[in-house]
Amino acid sequence: MRRVVITGVGPITSIGIGKQAFWEAIKDRKSGIGPVSTFDASIFKATSAGEILNWSPEALFPPHRLKRLDRYAQFSVASVKLALEDSGLDYSRDVPQDRVGVSFGTALGGVANAENQHEAFVHGGPKLVRQTLALQVFGGSAHCNTAIEFGFRGVGTTNSNSCASGNVAIGEALRYIREDWADVMIAGAAEAPLSPLTYGAFAFIRTMSRSHPSVACRPFDQNRDGFVMGEGAASLILEEYEHAKARDANIYAEVIGYSLNNDAFHMTTPLPTGDSCVRAIRDALRYGRVNEDEVDYINAHASSTQLNDANEAFCIRKVFGERTKTIPVSGTKGYYGHPLGASAAIEGVLCALAIRDQLIPPTLNYRTPDPACNLDIVANEPREGDLRYILSNAFGFGGINSCVIYKKI
Repeated sequence: MRRVVITGVGPITSIGIGKQAFWEAIKDRKSGIGPVSTFDASIFKATSAGEILNWSPEALFPPHRLKRLDRYAQFSVASVKLALEDSGLDYSRDVPQDRVGVSFGTALGGVANAENQHEAFVHGGPKLVRQTLALQVFGGSAHCNTAIEFGFRGVGTTNSNSCASGNVAIGEALRYIREDWADVMIAGAAEAPLSPLTYGAFAFIRTMSRSHPSVACRPFDQNRDGFVMGEGAASLILEEYEHAKARDANIYAEVIGYSLNNDAFHMTTPLPTGDSCVRAIRDALRYGRVNEDEVDYINAHASSTQLNDANEAFCIRKVFGERTKTIPVSGTKGYYGHPLGASAAIEGVLCALAIRDQLIPPTLNYRTPDPACNLDIVANEPREGDLRYILSNAFGFGGINSCVIYKKI
């Protein structure tokens, strides 16, 4: 079986852009969640977001490229560039590569941009609408623009599996390399959902926190009251092991397990029995040839909603039994919010860096234990650990369950 390793990472988040800034913020327990600044969110009661406040695309892209890249696509391409620079991998538009592919994910793609352009259309007619709108609104603009920018002619795809999209992008990239479709895959996800109607759509169904930004995202805490929407992206360079060794690449971790299934139950409520979630965890372990007693840390989906956090904790206990008491678990969205489809890709970067430094990131704002979430929660302070195998969960609307297993190498 062809082995797959991570040789580069490129996070773009509200707590930092690039590997160093992102990881330093994690270690310093710095949250990027604050009041929504780009529009008046008070009418929705929910007013918090993980915004990227210092984004300057003009410094990254020439004018002719910016005309074709909305904020979502900018995040996508920029995160890939960061990951490529981190990996030291050669690329050139003038010398395209057939054995390098792109596997990306997003929940909403360019929907927020389309919303803004619709407002321009209503107020000023067709003349005020960007002529490149058709090129920007579709989710596949992430992997297509990446392929164009860097000359990658291998397999290209962007999935839209809600908040599980990042895990699916990484997991499918793993499969493409194992099945010899590619030697290198750019795996990642991006999201730019912070516009009034898109933000409000989630507030309408009461899934978003109405608490003060300083405590709005508090996974597993008894007083949690909803998730905090965020924006951002992350890319990981996945590379066949021998290919990476041949060029003496720096290796963060190995990707060994992946699973994907569906509850087939409800669009927003998880299956009460947890059967599909439990099976997803077990399938990822089986695919990665990892025993349940070998998992050293769980990076939970932990969206900070009452029902979903409790259900995830229930499923973890169901899989790991008595060992649950000694497996560290953290939900890290208190740092950067929940950038929907991009979350699991950001958490993939986090898991790679956790393995590199043998450091478990904490669950911020965890103050009041919830009996329904009876786990070994890593609360508020990082914890050192002997990290060989990490399980990363990501679940999405529609009952989507996905898991990825990372291994120390």
